Amino acid sequence: MLAVHFGAGNIGRGFIGSLLSQSGFEVVFVDVNDELVQHLQERQQYRVVIAGEAREEQIIRGVSALHSQKQYEEVVSRIAQADLVTTAVGPNVLPHIAKVIADGLRKRLSTTEKRVHVIACENMIGGSSFLKKHVMDYLSEEEQAALTPFCGFPNSAVDRIVPNQKNDDPLMVVVEPFFEWVIETKEMIGDIPAIVGAHFVAELQPYIERKLFTVNTGHALAAYLGYAKNYATINEAMEDDLVRADVTKALYESGRVLIEKYGWSAEEHGAYIRKIVQRFTNPAMTDEVTRVARSPIRKLGANDRLVSPASQYYNLFGEIPHRLVKGIAALLLFDYQEDAEAVELQKTIRERGIEGALLQYAQLQADHPLTIAIKEQVDMLK
Repeated sequence: MLAVHFGAGNIGRGFIGSLLSQSGFEVVFVDVNDELVQHLQERQQYRVVIAGEAREEQIIRGVSALHSQKQYEEVVSRIAQADLVTTAVGPNVLPHIAKVIADGLRKRLSTTEKRVHVIACENMIGGSSFLKKHVMDYLSEEEQAALTPFCGFPNSAVDRIVPNQKNDDPLMVVVEPFFEWVIETKEMIGDIPAIVGAHFVAELQPYIERKLFTVNTGHALAAYLGYAKNYATINEAMEDDLVRADVTKALYESGRVLIEKYGWSAEEHGAYIRKIVQRFTNPAMTDEVTRVARSPIRKLGANDRLVSPASQYYNLFGEIPHRLVKGIAALLLFDYQEDAEAVELQKTIRERGIEGALLQYAQLQADHPLTIAIKEQVDMLK
């Protein structure tokens, strides 16, 4: 079995590529990084270190690499032969790889009718659907119709913390023990791929929200509250009893929303929350507060990890979720000068006030109870 994976970075090697190799796939990484491509071509293996209570090392074998620009036709040929195409390149890069995927799928039309799935493994909702739209822009209506019976774009949700790192071995990657790769089956064609560790579900939305409102919400809260107290890493922030308590209580607020919407067991979701909090305190995983807190404008969005659960909580229960509100207030005070969005956010606050920033970025009206509570919390944090 052949898998073509776009993105040979830490997530690509330490998560998706690793699982595919362990599942028996020959994995061909596609990337623009000359050094990574060369090392993978020469070695055809790399190390993954799982940093838990006891460090475990895995050797990932049966891999190779192609340069997406310098070896374009070879990439097209491998896509034409692949059983699976996956990505871990970042949402903004997906449109840039759509053409080579389209050319590879077009070549399949004249070489094989073997089924293939294209799965975007990105930190976004509907990544595969988003990629499909851009791929189809490069194909004629006739080509699209011809591909429909044997090419699927199932959406997925991925979760594994892989911190920024610099290792002597450029291919080695350190990851946390926990991972989750959930793949929706309704866009699949034929048999479900045998992927070690992947979880296949009929409906992805509950799992996307669970991850967004727990992992992403908690990580962001630890970062913004930690930054407010001048902590350098997430570990340091979570060692502060007050920060840890605020993060945990906020996750029970967002969790109450999920339990109400999806009818989940409060006990089971509470166990999930405790597991996530433990992940943030893993001493073997050091992650910078400023890295996790970056892009505050995006994270302040109405449908993102802080405002969305807070708004849904208020709409469902008619109460202020005080810990989520505190996290939003801490975000509004994130003034890290090396982050362009932080600089822009602070400029907006100076010009339009907290109310204006919340209206512009979070779609919260000035008289909304959440806006009033957030503004009060900002004043308290100051």
